[in-house]
Amino acid sequence: MAINLASKYAKELAQAFTQKSVVDGVACKDYEFTGVKNLKVYTAVSQPLNDYQRTGTNRYGTPTEAQDTVQDMVVEKDRSFSITVDKGNNSEQMGAKEASKILAIEMNEQAIPEMDRYALRKFLDYAGTVKEAEAEPTEDTIVKMISDGMVEMGNKKVPAEGRYIFIGWSWFGMLRLSKQFIGVEALAKEALVKGAVGTFMGAQVVTVPDDYLMKGNNKAYFLIVYKNSVLQPKKVQDYFVKENPAGINGALIEGRFIYDAFVIGAKCDGVYAVVENGSVQAMPEFSLSGSDLTVTSAGANKIRVTLDGTDPRFSDSAVETTSGGKVALSSGKVSAKAVAFDDELFTSAVAADEERTIA
Repeated sequence: MAINLASKYAKELAQAFTQKSVVDGVACKDYEFTGVKNLKVYTAVSQPLNDYQRTGTNRYGTPTEAQDTVQDMVVEKDRSFSITVDKGNNSEQMGAKEASKILAIEMNEQAIPEMDRYALRKFLDYAGTVKEAEAEPTEDTIVKMISDGMVEMGNKKVPAEGRYIFIGWSWFGMLRLSKQFIGVEALAKEALVKGAVGTFMGAQVVTVPDDYLMKGNNKAYFLIVYKNSVLQPKKVQDYFVKENPAGINGALIEGRFIYDAFVIGAKCDGVYAVVENGSVQAMPEFSLSGSDLTVTSAGANKIRVTLDGTDPRFSDSAVETTSGGKVALSSGKVSAKAVAFDDELFTSAVAADEERTIA
């Protein structure tokens, strides 16, 4: 593309409206990398209480070793950019292409929005609950729809503190007219994350462009996230400006980002989405022939199956197949579960097969 040389005295580059990261301050930071691109998340498993015994040696109950679940995650996104600012062109544009400004624009208009869009779509793909709305929200229904989600999360014992509601601007316009919504002007000294415009039922409301919550042409109306249920690890965030590198008279601006986003399986009930009707992939179905289990979900491009009763969205033991694919079963009792993914539709609910005994 041709470089636009300044003809008058303009010293500033025109830039599109941008926003800083709306996810970075929301996601949990409690994780550690265990390899070049791997990280493990350990979640402690609580034990049920016992009746105290006033006699005997184990009065508090038989000691049980503390257990935890482990989720091994692989960071897959490895992105970069490289831009040159020729010294002659910069001079003729009266310094409007100052390297630091170019870097800031690249971050604000490309890197940050890409990472935010990616993270929100991963949260949608692995949400504990994806609910199809009967109809698009209206000014009369949006409040109840969000309230129902907040209540459902509360009944699943998701803490009320640390929740965030991501909502597209089109739907926020409806919510804003509600008397139950508290605007920023009424929040006094309460700290807000970037992009937050108020609170609803104690959760911070974060507005995003509508397409941040879309998959294909399908819309999610809003996404409620509990902070400790999601991660947005960034393994590498390197960006720098080199003046007059070999072969270039001017500046070379480069950056690299290795990042990803995850839902923690043991806490997935802390992610709740409401999407448009007909936008969710069909729940898998099972059929057995001999020792082969066939798993079907029409149109799905990937189905994850577990045979040990664990959640196929997050389990290390899950195997992947396509719709109509067969999974060989070993002898003994098998408790299969499956979930179906698609590039255009939101992830299916988890399907549980009947317990089967294989000879």
